[in-house]
Amino acid sequence: MNRLPRIPSRPVRTAALAAAALLVAAAVTARPLAAQDTTRVRVADDTITLQDAIRIALSQNSTVRFARNGVALDSLSVRAARNAFLPNLSASTSTSRGFGSGSQQQSSTAVSGGLSSGVTLYDGRQNVNTLRQAQLNARAGGQDLERARQTVVFNVATDYLALITQQEQLRVQQENLTAQEQELAQLEAFTRQGTRPIGDLYQQQAAVAQTRLALVNARRATELAKVDLIQELVLDPRRTYVFATPATLLSNGGAAPTFHLDSLVTVALAQRSDLQAQQLRVQAAEREVAIARGGRLPVVSASAGYSSAYNSAADGGFFTQLDQRRGGSIGVGVSVPILDRGAVSIATQRARIALENELLTLRDQGQIVALEVRRAYVDLLAAGEQLAAANAQQTAAALALRAAQERYRVGLGTFVEVTLARATLVQAQSAVVSARSSLSFQQALMSYYTGVLDPAGGGLGR
Repeated sequence: MNRLPRIPSRPVRTAALAAAALLVAAAVTARPLAAQDTTRVRVADDTITLQDAIRIALSQNSTVRFARNGVALDSLSVRAARNAFLPNLSASTSTSRGFGSGSQQQSSTAVSGGLSSGVTLYDGRQNVNTLRQAQLNARAGGQDLERARQTVVFNVATDYLALITQQEQLRVQQENLTAQEQELAQLEAFTRQGTRPIGDLYQQQAAVAQTRLALVNARRATELAKVDLIQELVLDPRRTYVFATPATLLSNGGAAPTFHLDSLVTVALAQRSDLQAQQLRVQAAEREVAIARGGRLPVVSASAGYSSAYNSAADGGFFTQLDQRRGGSIGVGVSVPILDRGAVSIATQRARIALENELLTLRDQGQIVALEVRRAYVDLLAAGEQLAAANAQQTAAALALRAAQERYRVGLGTFVEVTLARATLVQAQSAVVSARSSLSFQQALMSYYTGVLDPAGGGLGR
């Protein structure tokens, strides 16, 4: 929020008003240029939900926009390949001035014009294969765009999850500080009454100071997580944003879904957009081989023309001569390649090598996809077990702290036992937050690696 400055004296205020007027005029003048900037999206509200973050990222992320532009260029290539089947039409005209010699010095003006058109009837199916190749590349570009959208959604959801995790860690430290301050107040009362040694009070004061330091570090980590998310969304760094926590993001939830590795790999091989894009590129490379082989086949083309002329030295008027000299032609031409210095053979060999490279890329890509799913499967199982262990640890630590406090109140335990029990509880609470975050992340990672992550849903907090 912009704060109003202190009101200056009248001369300074007059100069400031003049400067402000110049700035407003410059801003109004530059407004048409600013309106042309489509690289940023203005956020009307400072409170951003996960769905808002995904929507902003999909509209502003450079990778998605580059992929979208690539799809547009591929569509133009398809259009150009389709237009190659259409006939062309051109008009030509020429004018010349002739000068005679001798005693008569007679000069003349000649005008001629005509229309010509041609169309390829058969070129060894090169135009057909070129169109099919352009269509396959366009479909591959569409799959690349879909994968780019999934990647952006996954990155945003990951940064959002990291922010919510830091906020939860901050909450744990705040609750710990509150409990430590309450314990300090009780110890101060016990110390004044002489029922507890002064050393326990000093130790608790040190524990409160340490907790405050941990709270400062947790608040700093939270703000840095916000900075990362602001950078991912290309937001204005000068504004303050509030990122809402999804209701189901870090809740205990129900039982984790059961996955089977073989089924996950099968789904990934069938659903991954980048794998589908590579399969389409293999088919496009096969079309390139067919295009190169088509260079050995004859080319059949048809042509048609119409022309007329006028010469001022000839008898008859302008339109009469145009009518008398008009003429047209229709023809069919056949071109058979006999010796091309090995150009077709070289082009075919290059196309075959490119096809083999695409096949190798497809094989490696399929292997990478399967291994990514396998790693995610192992990590997901481990994350579920870690969350169960962390919950058990938290429950036991809470009971241990309660028992240590009761023992200390009746004089059967030491303050060191209470301090250690509280530290164990805070550590267990932090472990639960990290385990929940890890489980949510691994579930989103599984959706991303199997290719079923919905860009409209986000994969987290749905």
